[in-house]
Amino acid sequence: MIEQGAEEYSRENAPPLTTEQAIANLHSPDTSLRYYAAWWLGKFRVQSPEAVDALIAALEDEADRTELGGYPLRRNAARALGKLGDAKAVPSLIKCLECSDFYVREAAAQSLEMLRVPAAVPALMQLLDGGVASAVQVPGRPHLTQPYEAVLEALGAIGATEAIALIQPFLDHSTPRVQCAAARAMYQLTQDPIYGDRLVKTLDSSDLKLRRIALADLGAIGYMAAADAIANAKVENSFKLFALKGLLEHQLKEELDVPPLCDNAIKVMNLMDSLL
Repeated sequence: MIEQGAEEYSRENAPPLTTEQAIANLHSPDTSLRYYAAWWLGKFRVQSPEAVDALIAALEDEADRTELGGYPLRRNAARALGKLGDAKAVPSLIKCLECSDFYVREAAAQSLEMLRVPAAVPALMQLLDGGVASAVQVPGRPHLTQPYEAVLEALGAIGATEAIALIQPFLDHSTPRVQCAAARAMYQLTQDPIYGDRLVKTLDSSDLKLRRIALADLGAIGYMAAADAIANAKVENSFKLFALKGLLEHQLKEELDVPPLCDNAIKVMNLMDSLL
Protein backbone atom coordinates (compact mmCIF):
# COMPACT_ATOMS: atom_id res chain seq x y z
CA MET A 1 0.00 0.00 0.00
CA ILE A 2 3.06 2.25 0.38
CA GLU A 3 3.42 2.45 -3.39
CA GLN A 4 -0.16 3.56 -3.90
CA GLY A 5 0.02 6.07 -1.06
CA ALA A 6 3.16 7.59 -2.48
CA GLU A 7 1.40 8.54 -5.71
CA GLU A 8 -1.59 10.27 -4.11
CA TYR A 9 -1.98 13.85 -5.30
CA SER A 10 -4.12 16.61 -3.78
CA ARG A 11 -6.52 16.81 -6.73
CA GLU A 12 -9.17 18.72 -4.83
CA ASN A 13 -6.82 21.67 -4.29
CA ALA A 14 -5.17 21.54 -7.71
CA PRO A 15 -5.81 24.46 -10.06
CA PRO A 16 -8.19 23.97 -13.00
CA LEU A 17 -6.54 23.12 -16.30
CA THR A 18 -7.20 23.58 -19.99
CA THR A 19 -6.36 20.87 -22.48
CA GLU A 20 -3.42 22.91 -23.72
CA GLN A 21 -2.07 23.40 -20.20
CA ALA A 22 -2.43 19.72 -19.35
CA ILE A 23 -0.54 18.66 -22.46
CA ALA A 24 2.15 21.25 -21.77
CA ASN A 25 2.42 20.06 -18.16
CA LEU A 26 3.14 16.53 -19.35
CA HIS A 27 6.46 17.92 -20.57
CA SER A 28 7.18 19.82 -17.35
CA PRO A 29 10.25 19.00 -15.22
CA ASP A 30 7.88 19.05 -12.22
CA THR A 31 6.80 15.42 -11.80
CA SER A 32 3.76 16.33 -9.72
CA LEU A 33 2.45 18.54 -12.54
CA ARG A 34 3.03 15.73 -15.02
CA TYR A 35 1.28 13.19 -12.78
CA TYR A 36 -1.77 15.42 -12.33
CA ALA A 37 -1.92 16.29 -16.03
CA ALA A 38 -2.04 12.60 -17.00
CA TRP A 39 -4.85 12.01 -14.52
CA TRP A 40 -6.74 15.09 -15.72
CA LEU A 41 -6.60 14.12 -19.40
CA GLY A 42 -8.03 10.72 -18.56
CA LYS A 43 -10.61 12.00 -16.11
CA PHE A 44 -12.10 14.36 -18.66
CA ARG A 45 -11.52 12.00 -21.61
CA VAL A 46 -9.86 14.70 -23.67
CA GLN A 47 -10.11 13.78 -27.35
CA SER A 48 -6.87 15.17 -28.72
CA PRO A 49 -4.17 13.51 -30.85
CA GLU A 50 -1.61 15.68 -29.05
CA ALA A 51 -2.82 14.38 -25.68
CA VAL A 52 -2.59 10.79 -26.84
CA ASP A 53 0.96 11.33 -28.15
CA ALA A 54 2.04 13.00 -24.90
CA LEU A 55 0.55 10.21 -22.78
CA ILE A 56 2.20 7.54 -24.92
CA ALA A 57 5.53 9.31 -24.42
CA ALA A 58 4.86 9.37 -20.65
CA LEU A 59 4.74 5.57 -20.68
CA GLU A 60 8.53 5.68 -21.11
CA ASP A 61 9.09 8.09 -18.21
CA GLU A 62 12.07 7.37 -15.92
CA ALA A 63 12.00 10.52 -13.78
CA ASP A 64 8.95 9.82 -11.62
CA ARG A 65 10.01 6.89 -9.43
CA THR A 66 8.98 5.79 -5.96
CA GLU A 67 11.36 4.49 -3.34
CA LEU A 68 10.25 0.96 -4.18
CA GLY A 69 10.87 1.43 -7.90
CA GLY A 70 7.33 2.17 -9.07
CA TYR A 71 6.40 4.51 -11.92
CA PRO A 72 3.46 6.70 -10.81
CA LEU A 73 3.34 8.79 -13.99
CA ARG A 74 3.37 5.71 -16.20
CA ARG A 75 0.46 4.31 -14.20
CA ASN A 76 -1.66 7.41 -14.70
CA ALA A 77 -0.73 7.66 -18.37
CA ALA A 78 -1.69 4.03 -18.96
CA ARG A 79 -5.05 4.51 -17.23
CA ALA A 80 -5.75 7.69 -19.19
CA LEU A 81 -5.01 6.11 -22.55
CA GLY A 82 -7.70 3.49 -22.00
CA LYS A 83 -10.24 6.20 -21.24
CA LEU A 84 -9.33 8.18 -24.35
CA GLY A 85 -10.07 5.13 -26.50
CA ASP A 86 -7.44 5.69 -29.20
CA ALA A 87 -6.13 2.42 -30.68
CA LYS A 88 -2.86 4.20 -31.45
CA ALA A 89 -1.89 3.53 -27.83
CA VAL A 90 -2.26 -0.26 -28.09
CA PRO A 91 1.37 -1.16 -29.01
CA SER A 92 2.72 0.99 -26.17
CA LEU A 93 0.20 -0.43 -23.68
CA ILE A 94 1.14 -3.96 -24.71
CA LYS A 95 4.78 -3.08 -24.06
CA CYS A 96 3.76 -1.86 -20.59
CA LEU A 97 2.68 -5.41 -19.75
CA GLU A 98 6.40 -6.14 -19.45
CA CYS A 99 7.08 -3.28 -17.02
CA SER A 100 8.70 -4.13 -13.68
CA ASP A 101 5.97 -2.12 -11.88
CA PHE A 102 2.96 -4.30 -11.04
CA TYR A 103 0.63 -1.29 -11.08
CA VAL A 104 1.75 -0.23 -14.55
CA ARG A 105 1.01 -3.74 -15.81
CA GLU A 106 -2.37 -3.63 -14.09
CA ALA A 107 -3.26 -0.22 -15.56
CA ALA A 108 -2.18 -1.35 -19.02
CA ALA A 109 -4.34 -4.49 -18.81
CA GLN A 110 -7.33 -2.43 -17.67
CA SER A 111 -6.89 -0.02 -20.56
CA LEU A 112 -6.50 -2.84 -23.07
CA GLU A 113 -9.81 -4.18 -21.75
CA MET A 114 -11.41 -0.81 -22.56
CA LEU A 115 -9.86 -0.74 -26.03
CA ARG A 116 -10.86 -4.38 -26.76
CA VAL A 117 -8.17 -4.98 -29.38
CA PRO A 118 -7.53 -8.66 -30.24
CA ALA A 119 -3.88 -7.85 -30.95
CA ALA A 120 -3.33 -7.59 -27.19
CA VAL A 121 -4.45 -11.17 -26.48
CA PRO A 122 -1.08 -12.97 -26.86
CA ALA A 123 0.67 -10.57 -24.46
CA LEU A 124 -2.19 -10.80 -21.96
CA MET A 125 -2.16 -14.59 -22.14
CA GLN A 126 1.56 -14.57 -21.47
CA LEU A 127 0.89 -13.01 -18.06
CA LEU A 128 -1.03 -16.18 -17.16
CA ASP A 129 2.03 -18.35 -17.80
CA GLY A 130 2.61 -20.75 -14.95
CA GLY A 131 -1.09 -20.86 -14.18
CA VAL A 132 -2.51 -20.86 -10.68
CA ALA A 133 0.70 -22.33 -9.25
CA SER A 134 2.56 -19.13 -10.14
CA ALA A 135 -0.22 -16.80 -9.02
CA VAL A 136 1.08 -16.26 -5.52
CA GLN A 137 1.60 -13.32 -3.18
CA VAL A 138 4.81 -11.36 -3.73
CA PRO A 139 6.74 -11.38 -0.44
CA GLY A 140 6.38 -8.07 1.38
CA ARG A 141 3.94 -6.66 -1.18
CA PRO A 142 0.12 -6.36 -1.17
CA HIS A 143 -0.34 -8.03 -4.57
CA LEU A 144 0.16 -11.25 -6.52
CA THR A 145 2.91 -11.85 -9.05
CA GLN A 146 0.72 -10.51 -11.86
CA PRO A 147 -2.45 -8.37 -12.05
CA TYR A 148 -4.56 -11.47 -12.65
CA GLU A 149 -7.93 -9.81 -12.11
CA ALA A 150 -7.24 -7.17 -14.75
CA VAL A 151 -5.78 -9.70 -17.18
CA LEU A 152 -8.68 -12.14 -16.85
CA GLU A 153 -11.24 -9.36 -17.25
CA ALA A 154 -9.44 -8.01 -20.31
CA LEU A 155 -9.35 -11.41 -22.01
CA GLY A 156 -13.06 -11.87 -21.33
CA ALA A 157 -13.99 -8.43 -22.64
CA ILE A 158 -11.91 -8.85 -25.78
CA GLY A 159 -13.55 -12.22 -26.47
CA ALA A 160 -10.34 -14.26 -26.38
CA THR A 161 -11.84 -17.76 -26.62
CA GLU A 162 -8.35 -19.12 -27.25
CA ALA A 163 -7.55 -18.29 -23.63
CA ILE A 164 -10.35 -20.38 -22.08
CA ALA A 165 -8.04 -23.24 -21.09
CA LEU A 166 -5.73 -20.78 -19.33
CA ILE A 167 -8.54 -18.90 -17.59
CA GLN A 168 -10.60 -21.81 -16.28
CA PRO A 169 -8.11 -22.99 -13.59
CA PHE A 170 -8.28 -19.54 -11.97
CA LEU A 171 -11.84 -20.36 -10.90
CA ASP A 172 -10.15 -22.34 -8.12
CA HIS A 173 -7.58 -19.72 -7.14
CA SER A 174 -7.26 -19.10 -3.40
CA THR A 175 -8.18 -15.42 -3.79
CA PRO A 176 -11.95 -14.85 -4.13
CA ARG A 177 -11.44 -11.68 -6.20
CA VAL A 178 -9.48 -13.69 -8.77
CA GLN A 179 -12.18 -16.36 -8.76
CA CYS A 180 -14.75 -13.66 -9.57
CA ALA A 181 -12.63 -12.30 -12.41
CA ALA A 182 -12.28 -15.79 -13.85
CA ALA A 183 -16.03 -16.44 -13.60
CA ARG A 184 -16.72 -13.11 -15.27
CA ALA A 185 -14.36 -13.92 -18.14
CA MET A 186 -15.63 -17.48 -18.55
CA TYR A 187 -19.21 -16.27 -18.84
CA GLN A 188 -18.23 -13.70 -21.45
CA LEU A 189 -16.36 -16.33 -23.45
CA THR A 190 -18.86 -19.20 -23.17
CA GLN A 191 -22.22 -17.64 -22.19
CA ASP A 192 -22.64 -20.62 -19.86
CA PRO A 193 -24.92 -19.57 -16.96
CA ILE A 194 -22.94 -21.71 -14.53
CA TYR A 195 -20.38 -18.90 -14.38
CA GLY A 196 -22.97 -16.17 -13.92
CA ASP A 197 -24.54 -18.22 -11.14
CA ARG A 198 -21.15 -18.43 -9.40
CA LEU A 199 -21.10 -14.66 -9.22
CA VAL A 200 -24.67 -14.57 -7.93
CA LYS A 201 -23.69 -16.92 -5.09
CA THR A 202 -20.89 -14.52 -4.19
CA LEU A 203 -23.56 -11.95 -3.31
CA ASP A 204 -24.12 -14.04 -0.15
CA SER A 205 -20.51 -13.60 0.97
CA SER A 206 -19.87 -12.15 4.42
CA ASP A 207 -17.28 -9.82 2.80
CA LEU A 208 -18.91 -6.53 1.75
CA LYS A 209 -16.08 -5.66 -0.65
CA LEU A 210 -16.46 -9.03 -2.36
CA ARG A 211 -20.21 -8.51 -2.71
CA ARG A 212 -19.50 -5.17 -4.37
CA ILE A 213 -17.06 -6.82 -6.77
CA ALA A 214 -19.59 -9.49 -7.69
CA LEU A 215 -22.19 -6.80 -8.40
CA ALA A 216 -19.79 -4.98 -10.71
CA ASP A 217 -18.96 -8.24 -12.50
CA LEU A 218 -22.61 -9.16 -12.98
CA GLY A 219 -23.30 -5.73 -14.41
CA ALA A 220 -20.29 -5.95 -16.71
CA ILE A 221 -21.40 -9.26 -18.20
CA GLY A 222 -25.07 -8.27 -18.39
CA TYR A 223 -26.25 -11.40 -16.59
CA MET A 224 -30.00 -10.81 -16.69
CA ALA A 225 -30.80 -13.82 -14.50
CA ALA A 226 -29.14 -11.95 -11.62
CA ALA A 227 -31.46 -8.93 -11.73
CA ASP A 228 -33.50 -9.79 -8.63
CA ALA A 229 -30.44 -10.96 -6.70
CA ILE A 230 -28.70 -7.68 -7.50
CA ALA A 231 -31.66 -5.62 -6.34
CA ASN A 232 -31.83 -7.55 -3.06
CA ALA A 233 -28.09 -7.75 -2.37
CA LYS A 234 -26.84 -6.51 1.00
CA VAL A 235 -24.90 -3.67 -0.56
CA GLU A 236 -25.39 0.08 -0.86
CA ASN A 237 -28.02 1.08 -3.42
CA SER A 238 -25.46 3.00 -5.45
CA PHE A 239 -23.60 -0.25 -6.23
CA LYS A 240 -26.84 -2.05 -7.05
CA LEU A 241 -27.92 0.74 -9.39
CA PHE A 242 -24.57 0.65 -11.18
CA ALA A 243 -24.87 -3.12 -11.70
CA LEU A 244 -28.47 -2.84 -12.91
CA LYS A 245 -27.40 -0.10 -15.30
CA GLY A 246 -24.96 -2.60 -16.80
CA LEU A 247 -27.75 -5.13 -17.25
CA LEU A 248 -29.97 -2.53 -18.86
CA GLU A 249 -27.26 -1.44 -21.30
CA HIS A 250 -26.75 -5.04 -22.39
CA GLN A 251 -30.48 -5.51 -22.89
CA LEU A 252 -30.80 -2.33 -24.94
CA LYS A 253 -27.91 -3.37 -27.18
CA GLU A 254 -29.53 -6.75 -27.78
CA GLU A 255 -32.86 -5.10 -28.60
CA LEU A 256 -31.40 -2.24 -30.63
CA ASP A 257 -33.40 -3.08 -33.74
CA VAL A 258 -36.67 -3.58 -31.88
CA PRO A 259 -38.39 -0.24 -31.01
CA PRO A 260 -40.59 -1.48 -28.12
CA LEU A 261 -38.71 -2.12 -24.90
CA CYS A 262 -38.37 -5.81 -24.10
CA ASP A 263 -39.74 -7.27 -20.88
CA ASN A 264 -36.23 -7.69 -19.43
CA ALA A 265 -35.36 -4.05 -19.98
CA ILE A 266 -38.63 -2.94 -18.38
CA LYS A 267 -37.99 -5.23 -15.41
CA VAL A 268 -34.53 -3.78 -14.83
CA MET A 269 -35.83 -0.22 -15.04
CA ASN A 270 -38.54 -1.02 -12.50
CA LEU A 271 -35.93 -2.50 -10.15
CA MET A 272 -33.83 0.62 -10.55
CA ASP A 273 -36.83 2.82 -9.78
CA SER A 274 -37.46 0.87 -6.59
CA LEU A 275 -33.95 1.65 -5.37
CA LEU A 276 -34.17 5.39 -5.94
